[in-house]
Amino acid sequence: MPNCSHFDPSNIKQPVSYVCDECIKTGSSWVHLRTCQTCGGTHCCDNSPNKHATKHYYSTKHSVVISAEPGEAWAWCYSDEVFMKY
Repeated sequence: MPNCSHFDPSNIKQPVSYVCDECIKTGSSWVHLRTCQTCGGTHCCDNSPNKHATKHYYSTKHSVVISAEPGEAWAWCYSDEVFMKY
């Protein structure tokens, strides 16, 4: 099973809000939300028109996001390209 050294499941940053602030600024919409495990920001997923979570990774190199969707308990590491359930 692939491993990721960027994720600490004992210290998960939960979403503070359930909106993508970047989409709000531009009047756009989102499909699903992801929360960065480095800074705690919540951004839209790759199924959304603007893909702000991925753009956030490329601009900051913050490697891990979790799903901000209620009832989901998984993370994705952009650096290692690893999907993890927690």
